[in-house]
Amino acid sequence: MTQHRRIALLGPGAPAGLLPAMVDLAVRGLPPGYVDGEFVFTRRGVRRPDGTWDAVAEGRSVRYSAIVALGVATLPEERQRAALAGDTAADLAGRLVGRLPGVRGLGDAALICWAAAETGHPGLDEALRHLAGIDRLASSGQVYTVEAAWELAALVAARTRLGASSELDGRLERARAGLLGGLASGRLYRHVLGPSSGPLVPWYRAHVGCFADQVYPLQALARLHAAVGDADALAAAEQVAAGICAAQGAEGQWWWHYDARTGAVVEGYPVYSVHQLAMAPMALLDLADAGGTAYLDEIGEGVRWMSERPESGESLIDERLSLTWRKAARADPKKLVRGLRAVATRTRPAARLATLDRFYPPVAVDRECRPYELGWLLYAWLFELPRPS
Repeated sequence: MTQHRRIALLGPGAPAGLLPAMVDLAVRGLPPGYVDGEFVFTRRGVRRPDGTWDAVAEGRSVRYSAIVALGVATLPEERQRAALAGDTAADLAGRLVGRLPGVRGLGDAALICWAAAETGHPGLDEALRHLAGIDRLASSGQVYTVEAAWELAALVAARTRLGASSELDGRLERARAGLLGGLASGRLYRHVLGPSSGPLVPWYRAHVGCFADQVYPLQALARLHAAVGDADALAAAEQVAAGICAAQGAEGQWWWHYDARTGAVVEGYPVYSVHQLAMAPMALLDLADAGGTAYLDEIGEGVRWMSERPESGESLIDERLSLTWRKAARADPKKLVRGLRAVATRTRPAARLATLDRFYPPVAVDRECRPYELGWLLYAWLFELPRPS
């Protein structure tokens, strides 16, 4: 099988050699989580009496189903049907469009709209109308940064599918302004756009943004530039990419929490498999495809962490179950470290509380796999972003 262009960019050998196997693993690993035309929330690890692991399906998730639709849409039809137990990505997107009357969250509606656009589903107009109604309800206060980024990405995908219109371009401009405004007072994104104090985050975390809060705006802004030639959007995407790459761990770790004011790492762990294999490559390769900086070394180091991580010798890739375990974390079930470091850096940005590293080492493995992790893996490495002319 011909190696995909994005994988080939990393050159021969490790870590690029791992990626074709991971694409195959994702296709095999999706069907066990696909139940009655919808994806489960997670496959949770359960230890068997003989010491091996099984994965038990739990819950349902519209959001994760939409992300999988995006990822599976990059595959040829035959492989789509293998990943979706006989369905295609368009079939899945159609079911999600049918669920829209009951969808109230901005993020879920945006992802469904995005999936409808990229699968060419005829329900795209309906999805756009529903998204517009939710957007008006959410526009008066704080909005999660991730959800605002998904909205912009969905609108860009819709414009690419449908062409320009005054109504769609007006919505694009409002979504763009919201994301660009989120960088006005710092180097990276906070967890929310809008007022720093409000109902969505506690006061002691108002200055903090997680890795997802950086990756999704980076991706959406890069795609906006690729679609319409928006230099300000590209500059903002470059700023965020430079920030997360400067903070990357010595062994390729994409750290978890940042001080949005300075770009410093507040708390590194947990480190997530999906960040290493999918989300960081997805956003940074979109930036490169849009004409921005190509952070190929950083992408490669992040992927390499999956097979050569220093935290322990325990693998996060389970070939037998066709999944990746979710994250490497501290033995800190009450999330004490991240809370204390958030409080400390609120008033003293350089505070580290280094003693906590000794008491809570990052030796735990979170044994679950959520379907979106495999969906983004496919999307990161198989999607082709049209390059600006």
